[in-house]
Amino acid sequence: MQTIAPRSRNVSRAGAAPRLWRLLLVLVAMTGAFLAGAAPASAHAALTGSDPKQGAVVDEAPAQVKLTFSEKVAMADGSVRVLAPSGKRADTGKTTDLGANTYGVKLRKGLSDGTYTVAYQVVSADSHPVAGAFTFSIGAPSATKATLPDQEAGGGLVGVLYDIARYLSYGGFILVVGGAAFVLGCWPRGAGVRPVQRLVTYGWVTLTGATLALLLLRAPYTGSGKLADAFDMGALGDVLNTKTGAALVSRLLLLAAAALFIAVLFGAYVKRDGPDEAAAKKDLTFGLAIGGTVVAIGIAATWAMAEHASTGIQAGVAMPVDVLHLLAVAAWLGGLAALVVALFRTTSVEAAAVRRFSRVAFTSVVVLAATGLYQSWRQVGSWSALTGTSYGQLLLVKIGLVAVLVGVASVSRRWTGRIASEAGGVAPEAAAAAVVEQRTAKKSVTVTAPAGEAADTAGAGGSKDSEDYSGDSKDYSGDSERSAQLARQRAAMATAREKRIRDADPHRSGLRRSVLTEAGVAVVLLAVTTALTTTEPGRTQEEAAKATAAVAEARRSGPLTLKVPFDTGGQDGKGTVRLELDPGRTGSNDLHVYVKRPNGSAFDIPEVKVSFTLKSKDLGPLPVTPSHIGTGHWTASGVQIPMAGDWKIAVTVRTSDIDQVTVNKNTQIG
Repeated sequence: MQTIAPRSRNVSRAGAAPRLWRLLLVLVAMTGAFLAGAAPASAHAALTGSDPKQGAVVDEAPAQVKLTFSEKVAMADGSVRVLAPSGKRADTGKTTDLGANTYGVKLRKGLSDGTYTVAYQVVSADSHPVAGAFTFSIGAPSATKATLPDQEAGGGLVGVLYDIARYLSYGGFILVVGGAAFVLGCWPRGAGVRPVQRLVTYGWVTLTGATLALLLLRAPYTGSGKLADAFDMGALGDVLNTKTGAALVSRLLLLAAAALFIAVLFGAYVKRDGPDEAAAKKDLTFGLAIGGTVVAIGIAATWAMAEHASTGIQAGVAMPVDVLHLLAVAAWLGGLAALVVALFRTTSVEAAAVRRFSRVAFTSVVVLAATGLYQSWRQVGSWSALTGTSYGQLLLVKIGLVAVLVGVASVSRRWTGRIASEAGGVAPEAAAAAVVEQRTAKKSVTVTAPAGEAADTAGAGGSKDSEDYSGDSKDYSGDSERSAQLARQRAAMATAREKRIRDADPHRSGLRRSVLTEAGVAVVLLAVTTALTTTEPGRTQEEAAKATAAVAEARRSGPLTLKVPFDTGGQDGKGTVRLELDPGRTGSNDLHVYVKRPNGSAFDIPEVKVSFTLKSKDLGPLPVTPSHIGTGHWTASGVQIPMAGDWKIAVTVRTSDIDQVTVNKNTQIG
């Protein structure tokens, strides 16, 4: 048997860990420099503007509603809905691309005054659904019966299932690519080990099943949110015409090629073990390496071409970087999973295999750090986004988990160094076997019963330590059932002996524990990575927040203008009152009142009074009596609006000694 750890280059491996830590510290420092001076980029769609603006009060109904996003989005008829105060559709259902990331939906004619709700649900260029709603008013704000679904885009049961499928797809990719790479590049003999074969095969099955699930769930995930729509063939056809649908179909085709690769790796490749087939096996190894690399790159590219890397600045650079990042993850964590299986399910892993994997793991960590640095710069962009957004906080958790993973890996390398240094030139497994034999010799007793009965006793209770039944004088060849039973017992005893040999080496047990800890941390790391792919990048969150704040500031900066028609019922009693409140926010304001006849001419009337009431706070009415300063023009200075809220503005107009009317308008101030 061969040692599970390399016997040489212990000094170089021991020095590798400090070098790795120094490299990571340098990369962290570089991250700070990048994040401190990063320029804005675009990756995850956000609504940056609209016409009419959110909360605006317009005098007349617009011909269409326009929405502007931070990037190009996929939008179909019905993606934008405009709901009247009654809750009925006020749009025609037809959406148009107006250019410059702006989209419009036409409104019906003859819309009445009141508050209208605009609801949108689109798909951003990085494949994630984006939904939201805002309101505007025609004439004056009003109550509305418009109701929107509680479920957000990508939420509910469909969202949970989609996220699970996404997680499983990453996990399957890591197992099939990393496991196969470990076998082909680090441990060729592992191609004939059944547990390793199962690991890679299960990875392929998981990735294939998860990809099919993602394809079926895509339509309800980005649309209705109803699980039943997963089996709507019409909706599935629409998905196939999208970038994400094309990526998923491409992944399935590449998985068919991966199935052929796995069949050859665990079939023809294993059979070429004879001394006469060394040249043929070398050629086959080269062919599998080239073919497997191409397939792995292609599968990784199906993520890069449809998600965050495919949008924003430097997409031509970001996509190859994302492919490298995924391949490095697979090589490290997938190889780690294969090593765990080898340590727990086999008794011998060649020294060269561990030595090769150590180099692969070190290289993978370096590639991960470099590509992760670049991705962080693109998706975060600033320290405030790193610490103040959900994406940035998840990224910090991921960085912490990677640091823990590297630390545990250094412990594993120390265990392998101890094994090599204390083996004394004897393979640890051989030494462990000798220990087992010595223990067995001390405990052995004379077996007086027939070998079959002794085997029965040992198989049932394990009280017999003797494991050599070759001297059995009793012939069971005529009893096929008894022979089969004896064979099963011998196989069970051999398996138990292998386990005792593995457990007899304390260093190997320590290595198994540390590697298993690595695998556990890797599972959590994969979950965090999956969550990152579904989270709006921190930089985009900040951009959307700034856009929303700018809209709110524009609304607060006024002046607030309201136009109210009136009719006192007397002769020459009709007209329009226009109020301007400047700056239209809390604190001191200037009020201007303009009165006009129906023909638009200035209208002098005996009296105009204004009052402000905030019903939600039981505040008011706060009376204001403006001064007449010109024909049809009244003004008042220092009008105090004590707090923000939905204020009712009452305007009393008197056109004669007896003809008077009070009209009301509701509007948001502050």
